[in-house]
Amino acid sequence: METEFPEKRTRFPFRGILITLVIALIIFLVAQAMMQSVKVVGASMEPSLHNGQYLVVSKAAYWFHPPRRGDIIVFHSTQNQDQDIIKRVIATPGETVEIREGKVYINGSPLDEPYIAEEPYYNLPPQDVPEDSYFVLGDNRNHSSDSHVWGVVPEGNIVGKAWICYWPPSEWQSVPNHSYDDD
Repeated sequence: METEFPEKRTRFPFRGILITLVIALIIFLVAQAMMQSVKVVGASMEPSLHNGQYLVVSKAAYWFHPPRRGDIIVFHSTQNQDQDIIKRVIATPGETVEIREGKVYINGSPLDEPYIAEEPYYNLPPQDVPEDSYFVLGDNRNHSSDSHVWGVVPEGNIVGKAWICYWPPSEWQSVPNHSYDDD
């Protein structure tokens, strides 16, 4: 007696592998569209961020709302588009920013800044932040090249919002963005 076996499909023996690779590629591309990894270089964001830390940046953070005062953002340098910089948003489009006697003023009101290393020793006359631009400063004010030196950051240069520190493991935490309730 002869036993019949169902015919095996041999046309696509690697079909499962191909499907897995396509799914992995899609996941990778979605992740690349939504996140980026950056390294903190220098001490301009002390005490909030330290030289050598690695951060995950959410590129999707600003898809539904613009950057807010207190956010730590990553953006392409206005002088060198290949260089990414990390700073804190201080003033948003349409606001007036001023620095005098160690305090930052937004629209004439002093800004509460519990995250800074020390008060700035420099002054900056009142400046209006243009539409589609942001005024950013490092938390280590006296050791930071930022908007008080080279001007505002165009919105188009912003990569995303710093989200999580993942390296070194001893400093694994969410990035200390600061929320201002009066915004």
